[in-house]
Amino acid sequence: MGVSGCGKSTVGALIAGRLELPYAEGDGFHPLPNIEKMAAGIPLDDADRAPWLDLVADWLGEHRTDGGVIACSALKRAYRDRLRAGAPNAYFVLLSAPRAELERRLAARLGHFMPTTLLDSQLATLEPLEPDEAGVTLDATAGQQLLVTEAIEAWNATHR
Repeated sequence: MGVSGCGKSTVGALIAGRLELPYAEGDGFHPLPNIEKMAAGIPLDDADRAPWLDLVADWLGEHRTDGGVIACSALKRAYRDRLRAGAPNAYFVLLSAPRAELERRLAARLGHFMPTTLLDSQLATLEPLEPDEAGVTLDATAGQQLLVTEAIEAWNATHR
């Protein structure tokens, strides 16, 4: 989880590959009006996100027995609570990076609907994981393989 450009899609896919679990890209669950809105530089509001979060929660619920990994912004606690409604044992990995690094990554990214201009609205919306939430916050500027290892080790430490 995290704002656009933090690496959640890449790291999520790598985690799923290492654990041999199904992987889904949360952006693929957005209805076309959401994608069009973001592409136009208009931030999504809670009403826009609600049906998308329900689809993500459904996917998580379908995979809660055998496991699965999905990349999803999950910026607010309320959004994560909604996801946990579908998968009560969901574990969140928040990838955090300085704004300048996120902006650099977004500027270098080609072919994605999310413009750099929405970064500030995402950063303003982001609510860090709270102590009672199952998850870990990692420095997204670390190497991808290190992030994968740290995420898996953090999950394993809470599930022994």
